Amino acid sequence: MSAELNSSSDSLNDPVKHPRFMGLTGRPLSLAVSVVATTGFLLFGYDQGVMSGIISAQPFNDYFPETKDNSTWQGFVTAIYEIGCLLGAVFILLFGDKLGRRRAMIIGAAIMILGVLIQVTSFKGHKATAQFIIGRTVTGFGNGVNTSTIPTYQAECSKTTNRGLLICIEGGIIAFGTLIAYWLDFGCTYGPPNLTWRLPIAFQTVFGLVVCIFMVWLPESPRWLLTKDRTEESMQVIAALRGLHVNDDETKLQANIIMDSIRASGHHGGNTPMSALFTGGKTQHFRRMLLGASSQLFQQIGGCNAVIYYFPILFQKSIGQTHTMSLLLGGVNMVVYAIFATVSWFIIERAGRRKLFLIGTIGQCLSMVLVFSCLIPGTPSAAKGAAVGLFTYIAFFGATWLPLPWLYPAEINPIKTRAKANAVSTCSNWLFNFLIVMITPVMISSIGWATYLVFAIINAAFFPLILIFYPETRKRSLEEIDLIFAKGYLENISYVRASKEMPFLNDTEIDAKAREYGFVSEDEEAGQLKEARFEEEEISGTQGAIMA
Repeated sequence: MSAELNSSSDSLNDPVKHPRFMGLTGRPLSLAVSVVATTGFLLFGYDQGVMSGIISAQPFNDYFPETKDNSTWQGFVTAIYEIGCLLGAVFILLFGDKLGRRRAMIIGAAIMILGVLIQVTSFKGHKATAQFIIGRTVTGFGNGVNTSTIPTYQAECSKTTNRGLLICIEGGIIAFGTLIAYWLDFGCTYGPPNLTWRLPIAFQTVFGLVVCIFMVWLPESPRWLLTKDRTEESMQVIAALRGLHVNDDETKLQANIIMDSIRASGHHGGNTPMSALFTGGKTQHFRRMLLGASSQLFQQIGGCNAVIYYFPILFQKSIGQTHTMSLLLGGVNMVVYAIFATVSWFIIERAGRRKLFLIGTIGQCLSMVLVFSCLIPGTPSAAKGAAVGLFTYIAFFGATWLPLPWLYPAEINPIKTRAKANAVSTCSNWLFNFLIVMITPVMISSIGWATYLVFAIINAAFFPLILIFYPETRKRSLEEIDLIFAKGYLENISYVRASKEMPFLNDTEIDAKAREYGFVSEDEEAGQLKEARFEEEEISGTQGAIMA
């Protein structure tokens, strides 16, 4: 008995049979993956918000004179970051499949750190503004790489039961990053002139180093490994993430289900061509890419940046508050933003994606109606009602439209096109982010309160599109979502209806349904059976030799 216990203990510590990463397996390893992925999005939120309290600060304007009292230069220095992000997303679109998720995240974080170093080493009299702009662009490029990769990596490493929660935490943590940046900016205004802008920008390297260093020891996505025929490595990652033996039946079943999905998509053993994004059939690559990209598009054109940017200006110009008080109230708005960003963490798997999208759309639309209605009279007392509308807007946005567009593309797209389609979605985000940031000041100065009427109408237009076209993915595995689109196509019904009619399936049922829908050909199935029989014969022969 003692010998058996020792043998069992040795087996658990065997890194081949019970693989570990960073010395972790099972739940602790999954938690480590989530923490590092979430830190990447905390860095994203921080970098999004860090310039808000710096760009108009006197010490920054004195050091970079081009930005002093020049809204065009201030807007350009801030918005060039979005162009860098767009280029980073395009880079992943072209090379993401080749690099893999893990390597892309390391590269993205390293590039962000490089961009920060370029910014903080700008010295007056040595073309400082040009160097700062280059640094902003480089940092943006790294962030574009990360935001295109991290949701995909998290989705492919997560269990079905908590995938939505984990990616919603990533999306929601953007608000916390912005909150940290805003209050650090505010605190640094009381320090020496150089501290006002150098410390807030330099601080983001802390988050970048966490991603860059820890990803070296964390596993690659098992789904990406299987597309590259690295079966043994993928089995080790699946076993490690589930806390199982590498030869456990569940480990093998998970690998088989993923392989069925890979074979069905035709992604086995190579990079996905761009043309694959535009195909239909039972895999519906094009439709699924549009669903993911449209969610990112709707997030930006719904007016979130118009609210975040205009909030302090509204208090200062319309309500007559001081600059300091406006900044403090803006900080309170960011606290509200961060608090409501946690709401989806508790309800995402109960309410589902569709309901939260629809609730957020209604809330944002009505908030915009309140804002433009209260701005029409043009009086300070009426403008206070508009401020309430901005608070309710940011609450609804934080709880729904902030995290959901990062979750939906990562899970709605199939394994063959997931990296490229997610990059297209992120490109959509950054392109329209840049557009809204650039045109909102022009709209406010040209049409005033009607700016918010436009955003109210845009939000109202989202509702029927989501209702008709967005299938529910709640509590579905990534392979199960493939089956929903196959069902809709083969039975000629809407994909929303297919998602409602398909029962929740366990791993064995998913495997059977994949065969029913032709995701595994008879030849492949026969080959698998032949291989299984060969393995059984080999094991029997080995046991016979041992017995002899």
